[in-house]
Amino acid sequence: MIEQADKLNNQAILLASDGDFSSAIACYKRAITLDRENYLLWYNLGVTYRDAGQLIDAKNALSTAYMIEPENIDVIETYGTLCIALKEYTTAQKVCIESLQQNPVNAHIWNLLGVVYFQIEAYDDSAECFEKAVYLDPFYSDALYNLSDTYGILKNTKGQAECENKIKEIGE
Repeated sequence: MIEQADKLNNQAILLASDGDFSSAIACYKRAITLDRENYLLWYNLGVTYRDAGQLIDAKNALSTAYMIEPENIDVIETYGTLCIALKEYTTAQKVCIESLQQNPVNAHIWNLLGVVYFQIEAYDDSAECFEKAVYLDPFYSDALYNLSDTYGILKNTKGQAECENKIKEIGE
């Protein structure tokens, strides 16, 4: 029987969904030996490492997925979020900015960049990013919550109240 990367990927997804991360990781690694340029294999490997609590391995796999497919929104968000979790803010910022240069109307990436700035206590930059995210998607509750928190730190009580009203209005 000839192994196929897509079949190994499917098998790994099932194994990971059952919580058998080590077997899933082995399947992904085998699939990658068959198809090294398949970003989805690297992405799935990274997500599985992350779910298994192996964050450095996850970052390395997601970094490879990002190098292969730098415009894929799932890869960008997952990689950026993981970099934030690892406190690698410079990398997360770079990924977000590169993504926004390609697609400046992605509310999720503006929100993610706002989180980076919030983490490094650049609150004015953070507020600007969250404002752009909310402008692009007025019903994006995560960005509204983030903007509200940032306005709180900046003592912008009017802005914070507007965010809280909008959050109530959309039922979050």
